[in-house]
Amino acid sequence: MFTIRKSEVPFIILLLPFLVGIGLGLRFNYPNYVSYAYWAFGVSGSLFLLFNLLYKQWQVHRYTWLGGISLHFTLICAGWFCVLLRSELNSPHHFSRQKADHLLVKVIDEPKRSAQFFRMVCVVESVASHKELRQANGKLLLTIVADSDSHPASFGDQLLIPANYKSVDAPFNPAEFNYKQYLAHQNIYHQAFITRRQFVKTATDQGNPLIAYALKMRQSMVAAFKQHIHDPNAAAVASTLILGYKADLSPDVTQAYSTTGTIHVLSVSGAHVAVIFWFISLLLRPLRRYKYGKGLNIVLSVLLIWAYALLTGFSPAVCRAAVMISMLIISKSIYRQVHSLNVLAVSAFALLLYNPLLVTDVGFQLSYLAVFGLIVLQPIIAKQFNFPNKWMQKAWYLCSASLAAQLITFPLSAYYFHQFPIYFLISNLFIIIPSEVVMGLGMLFLVFAKLPIIGAVVAIILEYSILFMNKGLMNIERFPMASVGKIWLTPTEHVLLYLILAALISFLLAFKVWKLNIALFGLLVLCVSVSFKTYNRSVTSCAIFLNLKKHTGIILSKGNEALVITDLKPTDKTYKYSIQPCLDSLQLVKKISTINLRQNFRTPYVRKQYNLVQFQGKTILILDKHLDDVKLANPLCVNYILITGSPKINMPFINKHYKFDTLILDANNSKQRLAVLLKQGKANPQKIYSLTRNKALSIVSN
Repeated sequence: MFTIRKSEVPFIILLLPFLVGIGLGLRFNYPNYVSYAYWAFGVSGSLFLLFNLLYKQWQVHRYTWLGGISLHFTLICAGWFCVLLRSELNSPHHFSRQKADHLLVKVIDEPKRSAQFFRMVCVVESVASHKELRQANGKLLLTIVADSDSHPASFGDQLLIPANYKSVDAPFNPAEFNYKQYLAHQNIYHQAFITRRQFVKTATDQGNPLIAYALKMRQSMVAAFKQHIHDPNAAAVASTLILGYKADLSPDVTQAYSTTGTIHVLSVSGAHVAVIFWFISLLLRPLRRYKYGKGLNIVLSVLLIWAYALLTGFSPAVCRAAVMISMLIISKSIYRQVHSLNVLAVSAFALLLYNPLLVTDVGFQLSYLAVFGLIVLQPIIAKQFNFPNKWMQKAWYLCSASLAAQLITFPLSAYYFHQFPIYFLISNLFIIIPSEVVMGLGMLFLVFAKLPIIGAVVAIILEYSILFMNKGLMNIERFPMASVGKIWLTPTEHVLLYLILAALISFLLAFKVWKLNIALFGLLVLCVSVSFKTYNRSVTSCAIFLNLKKHTGIILSKGNEALVITDLKPTDKTYKYSIQPCLDSLQLVKKISTINLRQNFRTPYVRKQYNLVQFQGKTILILDKHLDDVKLANPLCVNYILITGSPKINMPFINKHYKFDTLILDANNSKQRLAVLLKQGKANPQKIYSLTRNKALSIVSN
């Protein structure tokens, strides 16, 4: 039976309270809490040291629990304190706390290009006001609008930009991706949009020379892939799989890997580092013959592993794998056996101590959970079947690894990505050999790229291997019911799912009936919660007026049907990112109809005739430029008026020709028109709702 003794995994015991402290820091991350966290950490740490230094004098051995409590409380305070220290917004020198006309910034990552937009993360070094330069700090997301053929800025460039930044907006529409929270977990709270003529490049090559060299090397390798691999998708997959460069990946390829449950292959992680380590071991094996060859082998192996981590951008998964492999190399060199879980905990503790905000990274969470599942769950699953045939046993071993990783990461994947791949076992078994072949051929190509004949031959084999892999996954994607979508868990349900999973794992480790009962009870509670949500949605209808900035959108939903009234097409990017997630979150909706603002539509629950919509006993008027000069003999009574497209009307005109309960000002109106209507509507502000910089208006009725 698989057993774990506490003495084998001491860092697991230390990591858990540290994670609790990080959670507290994320929840209570305010400047005025810094002093409290500092004193709490100082007092608890001092007490722990005193308990150890004065162990005999104070007779601490009589109170065995005292040392444990003080250590755990110290680690909790340490986690909280680390988060507060890492949060740059708490600094009094943050650029947002200082008045400035210009900002002196430095580009600290590789600019990402999308059409004519170049997006990059910058660190603010100084603020300038009235020819005075003051020291500042903080990160800023900078977008430069320039010609797509130009490269306005590079890593390490120092730029002088106008200080016309703004805070990152929270999501305006239901179920929309929370980009503000995503950036905040990277210490980015503000963004700026400028043109090529609005900044001055004051210096170049100001970044870390090691990182700059790694980025230039990666760019040259990406260029080599593009030059020798003719298929753009194959070149993009090669760059992503081997170098972690995702900028050129097409949505179709990404969707195929996501639907089949193999998206992890496109994220450079532990499996990739393991393949690289195998190549390194193969290359350095001859060194073992010499006197000091073994020590040199260890040093070079660790250095090359971290060089590869640098080349791929130090992603959390790669750092975790690099730390683990480095520790395993060193432990084997001194003939010490270490538990894999303890190594995993040490790597997590080290990375979180350096940057506690990594715990919010989805890749970090999935990576550690997957490895945890492979260490704990995979041996349990593998022992359930024993095949006499050697090859069948190996196949089952691979299946058990895939099952363990998928089972342990399922709650997290469902919570973040809202889908579950049905054929994950088939797709993961299919991709094992091709992905390793592609990794090997890719490394071989990079070694021999400058040799014309050898490089060209390897590139051809590499391209056909990637095309074979992509085609296979796209065929699996076309299988019926390839994935279950629209899985929307509440935070409580997500935690409950992991509690059920923890109880089941605990039961499999030690067959205690009460642990199985806990898992079954949790499953019952989860089923009741999901059933209640499903019933509630089936008997309610909702009208959602979306905030789409330069576009208009209304969702009318009842049961399993929904109508989307918008000037967007379902293939448009804004539709996919702002409207589709909202439709998916409704879960029960199976039939979706999308019509434009002037199109007529009729079903048992909704009727639309030009600009007038009747839905569940409510009347909605879409007041746009087609109605700005229409005068009525008698006032039209409606429940809601949506003003969109900046019609040339004012409040006296509206009050004369319409009687309404609520006037909704769409974000698709000019600032001037909004200012006029809001100023004239001050007499009845409770009847006006402006969507500009506000959340979508959702009206739910039974």
